[in-house]
Amino acid sequence: MSVKYAVIRAMFEALWLSRLPGLLRALSSSRGVIFTLHRVLPEAPAEFSPNAILQVRPDFLAYVIERMGELDIDIVSLDEAIERLAAPKRGRPFVVLTFDDAYKDNLVYALPILREHQAPFTLYVPTAYIDGVGELWWQAIEDIIARQQAIGIESGGDTDYVDTRTLREKHEAFNQLYWQMRSMPEPDRIVLLHSFAAAYGYDIGQQCRSLIMDWSELATFAREPLCTIGAHTVHHYELAKLPLDQARSEIEQSADILLAQFGKRPQHLSYPLGGPLSAGEREFGLAQELGFASAVTTRPGGLYPHHSESLHALPRVSLNGYFQSRRYVDVFSSGAIFTLMGRFTG
Repeated sequence: MSVKYAVIRAMFEALWLSRLPGLLRALSSSRGVIFTLHRVLPEAPAEFSPNAILQVRPDFLAYVIERMGELDIDIVSLDEAIERLAAPKRGRPFVVLTFDDAYKDNLVYALPILREHQAPFTLYVPTAYIDGVGELWWQAIEDIIARQQAIGIESGGDTDYVDTRTLREKHEAFNQLYWQMRSMPEPDRIVLLHSFAAAYGYDIGQQCRSLIMDWSELATFAREPLCTIGAHTVHHYELAKLPLDQARSEIEQSADILLAQFGKRPQHLSYPLGGPLSAGEREFGLAQELGFASAVTTRPGGLYPHHSESLHALPRVSLNGYFQSRRYVDVFSSGAIFTLMGRFTG
């Protein structure tokens, strides 16, 4: 675990011991929190798994839901959350459960828990992934580095060969390649990804089909009364890096495709990656222009009455795979803590 996450863990421990989260929930004007989840898997991640941050265990998800009830926090749909934000008086605190990317494990492991507890949730769907032609590039580079003793990283027409024998070397190589791809225009990133995957015999299409639901599997969620299907663009590109017309098309086409498949146009959007590098004022305006009732970022924070005036830039709190301690659930449920964190980190 990095120094950054060790510091956060120490902070969470101190917050839990202080019982400050409960006090903040009682005194803060925060109305609620939107939780971000991705994968739900029972097995522990491998020793080298930088994307384990996106993965929680089924028992942890179940505990989060149960603990919300013990804390008198309602689990509500996005539509109800928006209504509560606009209400003149503060009611009971609430959380919203959201899942990004439509991983198969959501069907196998998350849905039974959500049904058992009758917990409403939103599933944000990148439609190219469901077609089996998406590129989960962050997982691809992890998978390749995990099995290689050395890799070549292309940059500026040159190839930099780096050792990946040790765990430390693997993490360094992952961080180097990850942030190189994050800094590139999307067309260049795609070229680099496919070149890198081809060099090591990695089938990106097969990876997508093995990890992500197909349309028949996704139909289970579309029929599920507890589920709200949301848009997550077509290709899961970082919208802020695209020309305006392409960014608009990525959002609009994803909604059109989901309407065609299930007969209902999604009213809620999640910006891919969702941080300041990926979505800003231009993207917030596009979501509003295209008629979405809400759009969520991954910027940390709780929900306050003023968010009813900025429904297309809503913050979320990640149920982070590195912090699956039951003690920390009380911390996660306190929006004010993450609003303060967001001010200091971004």
